[in-house]
Amino acid sequence: MFFEFGIKDFIDILLVAFLLYYVYKLMKVSGSIKVFTGILVLILIWLVVTQVLEMKLLGSIFNTLMNVGVLALIVLFQDEIRRFLLTLGSHQHVSALTRFFTGNKKESLEHDDIMPVVMACISMGKQKVGALIVIEHNVPLDEIVRTGEVINANVNQRLIENLFFKNSPLHDGAMIISKKRIKAAGCILPVSHNLDIPKELGLRHRAAMGISQESDAHAIIVSEETGAISVAYRGQFYLRLSAEELESMLTKKS
Repeated sequence: MFFEFGIKDFIDILLVAFLLYYVYKLMKVSGSIKVFTGILVLILIWLVVTQVLEMKLLGSIFNTLMNVGVLALIVLFQDEIRRFLLTLGSHQHVSALTRFFTGNKKESLEHDDIMPVVMACISMGKQKVGALIVIEHNVPLDEIVRTGEVINANVNQRLIENLFFKNSPLHDGAMIISKKRIKAAGCILPVSHNLDIPKELGLRHRAAMGISQESDAHAIIVSEETGAISVAYRGQFYLRLSAEELESMLTKKS
């Protein structure tokens, strides 16, 4: 039996494929890819049982499982759903539309704003002083700021180095830079449980990955063991960066 296949059907299939691919990428970043694969297999079995084989008894059981499974998936993947909505809300075009209606202007970081951070990271790297600096962009980090001590100071190289000095009471937490100012220090970040993160990377790297998965912020890590400078951004690591590479990444228009 033949059926009509129009442009609407092509767009429908394309959108579904794009949605599945995006969900796959999201699950891969969060380390839940095996669960996602299991769900796809279960849905495939459900379609075969109900649509192809038309088994009424087994089909009714699967239908009940699918109805309850929607609520179970919301509970099981609440972090991933929240991350998806945050990513959608922080998308470049969505953010531009929001700024158009609210009248807020986008504040881009320029060379002069970034250089104190870059120079502080290079200096701390040479001295093997551990540091974790988060630069806020479109997604607000107010909840993270409340976990630390409010600083609200101009971005200054010496201040950054002093806050991460080994005897400083705030050196273990993260520094939050927002709207071209040091907003807070000693902040607690969500730790990523992604099993794909190399074991040689420590807790600072996992915390940086965690905040990069939940926001569009740049998270800069200075390793206390090696002095290497790395950045976590949108769920990816950029390891062992030079001063030029760090500056380029932080000033690049996203």
